[in-house]
Amino acid sequence: MHPESMQMMTEALNRLDLQNALVLDVGSLNVNGTYRPLVESRGWKYIGLDIRPGRNVDIVTSEPYRYPFEDGTFDVVISGSTMEHIQALWLWMPELHRILKGGGWAAICTVMAWGEHRHPVDCWRIMPDGMKFLFDQAGFKGHEIRTMGPTILGLASK
Repeated sequence: MHPESMQMMTEALNRLDLQNALVLDVGSLNVNGTYRPLVESRGWKYIGLDIRPGRNVDIVTSEPYRYPFEDGTFDVVISGSTMEHIQALWLWMPELHRILKGGGWAAICTVMAWGEHRHPVDCWRIMPDGMKFLFDQAGFKGHEIRTMGPTILGLASK
């Protein structure tokens, strides 16, 4: 995990005034860091979801665009260094929206500029206008897009 990613996610979560939040981390496999301590240090419950088993993965899904949760399950959905590996972002973003509670928050951190790094594929580099478009198309509102070095973070509400 890039230092900018950890810093931006920390700042995003600091903005949320929530008690006992249920947080899903999409793409949670610990390749080079995890947001788990960031979530649990707030007293929130963390669940890690990924398409393959490994460190920091609580639930494995074979369906990258339909997660095994009821509509409106989570207070917060986070994802870091995963978005660039999602082949069909236009299917993924609405799924994040679906599993969020009304008034819930999505915080997505990815790279705007980075060399190829396949896990298992590497598909996209997202710019601020692209992040805004994807949030809008999925039905999110009240979004904020920030950049820091090669990293971009989008924070949006349902």
